[in-house]
Amino acid sequence: MIRSLAALFLLFTLARCGDLPRPFAGNPGANAMRLSHPPPARLTVPPPTNALLPAATAQTLARALTTALVAQELPAFAEAPQPGDWQVRVTAELAGADIHPTYTLLDGSGHDRGNVSGAAVPASAWAAGDPASINDAASQAAPKLMSLLRSVEASIKQSDPNSLYNRPARIYLIGVFGAPGDGNASLAGQMRRLLPETGDQLVSTQAEADFLLRGIVKLTDVAGGEQQVEIHWQVADATGKIAGDVAQGHDFPAGALNHFWGEVAVAVASEAAGGVHEVITNWSGRKAVKPAPGQGNPSQTKTSMIIPARPRSADAGNFAG
Repeated sequence: MIRSLAALFLLFTLARCGDLPRPFAGNPGANAMRLSHPPPARLTVPPPTNALLPAATAQTLARALTTALVAQELPAFAEAPQPGDWQVRVTAELAGADIHPTYTLLDGSGHDRGNVSGAAVPASAWAAGDPASINDAASQAAPKLMSLLRSVEASIKQSDPNSLYNRPARIYLIGVFGAPGDGNASLAGQMRRLLPETGDQLVSTQAEADFLLRGIVKLTDVAGGEQQVEIHWQVADATGKIAGDVAQGHDFPAGALNHFWGEVAVAVASEAAGGVHEVITNWSGRKAVKPAPGQGNPSQTKTSMIIPARPRSADAGNFAG
């Protein structure tokens, strides 16, 4: 009975990233690629002095661009840079009846890290500080600057031998909670056995970890004398910020797991280990995904496995153990 039930335990994944928007639902942790750890601690947008704008309109543009960058989850401020701040320098050229703005990214040492071209704006609207035109220019520039920052971040990580681009992630398993019978111990034991097979590394203390992992089990009585079993493997970065949630669920006969989980724990951990690795891969921005134990590429098997029974999603937020 338990052997057949184990084969029915199906995996589905949910992107969970705190309060961020979730355009990558179904690709766990991928929202973190919007820049989980952008290069700048602060990104400043000083009012431009070489953008063919009067002083008041230059301040309006700086504030509009800051607002648009904050909407992209970037820590932006409309003010002069402080030592170590990255900044966006706005310049503009007149071509015919249009203004063509350019947005240059400078790092904390003042080095040029690239630029993006903005959409053309009618010169009359630009000079007059037309709010709609200024806001539209800022809104179009912000995603391009996000892409540029993402590219810079990738370059920095790839050149850093200590980056998660170039070494296994270190994971600390806090534990599994809420399972009946020997579930907490069995699930934790199987995850400790199988997680290293994905290429990541388990560590024995939280202080050593890049990521924290916690399993939460919930049982709910449902019709027909069954129980719905939900397991959420919550992955957080070292600060406790949720990176992703690998969720599993299926209905079992009531009481079937009250004593020994046996092969159910093996099946659960075999599927979940690949999901946890995928969360970490997406959060870190790495490209390659190593198949989980007994699986093909998780990104390929995941779609066929989105068949949960009455799925529910875990609360997002922070945890630190």
